Amino acid sequence: MGDKLSKFFEDYLNKEPLFVNKKILQSGYTPENIPHRDEQIKQLAKVLAPALRKEKPSNVFIYGKTGSGKTCVSKYVVNEIYKTCKKNKLDVNVYYLNCKMKKVADTEYRMIAELARGFGANVPATGLPTEEVYKIFIDTIESKNQLLILILDEIDQLVKKIGDNILYNLTRLNSELKNCEMAFIGISNDLTFTENMDPRVKSSLSEEELVFPPYNAIQLQDILKERANLAFRKNVIEEGAIEKCAAYAAREHGDARRALELLRVSGELAERDNQLKVSIKYIDDAENKIERDRILDIIKTQPKQQQLTTYSILEFHNKGKKIFTGEIYGYYLDLCRRVGLKPLTQRRISDIIAELDMLGIINSKVISKGRYGRTREIQVTIPSSNLTKIEEALKEGLGL
Repeated sequence: MGDKLSKFFEDYLNKEPLFVNKKILQSGYTPENIPHRDEQIKQLAKVLAPALRKEKPSNVFIYGKTGSGKTCVSKYVVNEIYKTCKKNKLDVNVYYLNCKMKKVADTEYRMIAELARGFGANVPATGLPTEEVYKIFIDTIESKNQLLILILDEIDQLVKKIGDNILYNLTRLNSELKNCEMAFIGISNDLTFTENMDPRVKSSLSEEELVFPPYNAIQLQDILKERANLAFRKNVIEEGAIEKCAAYAAREHGDARRALELLRVSGELAERDNQLKVSIKYIDDAENKIERDRILDIIKTQPKQQQLTTYSILEFHNKGKKIFTGEIYGYYLDLCRRVGLKPLTQRRISDIIAELDMLGIINSKVISKGRYGRTREIQVTIPSSNLTKIEEALKEGLGL
């Protein structure tokens, strides 16, 4: 077996790859040209331009579905501002933080500590009062006369995890600063995100709003062709493959990130089969692999309590009923008795439902029931073709 593996690796090294630069198809890459987003780039540039004169720009909220170019455009515009500042020796600092990252933005302490570290402070992971961490952050950014632009990506996840009070505290910091001023770019996939926000926070934070529409299939083709020309060797993408890739992504609400991932995985699968070209077959294979792998891997590796909550939601979904948190909890309690697990509190199950929403397994929205308070209405977002396999995996994992 050792000799065969050695030959395999040697052959792999000597084989001409299909890719020239795979990173160009990855989500963290910021291209030099962003097709079909000229209007959004101009709007954001106009809002942020006062930063070049050391004037505080308006805070901006950017909304749009996943893969509509929000993060890409924000990074692109801010990078251009940064280049102009460097050229003209202006002191403007930019910091990007993805609020979905675990153990970074799941408590107010960790969030402010991460921001403070981003500007050079030394903050322990735990052990200080939150007020002290705020003081360290303020002292750090006040050490020189500067303007800060904070990009808070997936800001809706931050508020879901720790509430909107942190945003109020951050916006109020400007009143305490003497040498420095801060502006915020908040990026959210949830267009209704600010509807349930405290009015004080809303008025102090969202001074300007930009909405990014989803891409259509033709626009996605343009994006894919431009990236494919840079990522792959010439003439390795078969005719019709990019169009198929764009069609899949257009079906998923015009998600460019999804389209790029499909193209990348298609290339990887073709390479594994020692193919010289990426054909339509590999686009289909990649679509199946991405969806199957993502959801099944998440569900199989969930702790038992998460699996019980997911199974409860799927059972209600199969009955074709509207799904609310209270009903889920009742069914979850029954399942706990059946499998011999100690049940969690309803509040903790609400947290798990929020985590499932974040993972894209469900879509939950908070709805008001007037004087009876608020609850979450839940919709399952798993493709129907995957539901049987997922339910089987859950039954096996839970011993049902």
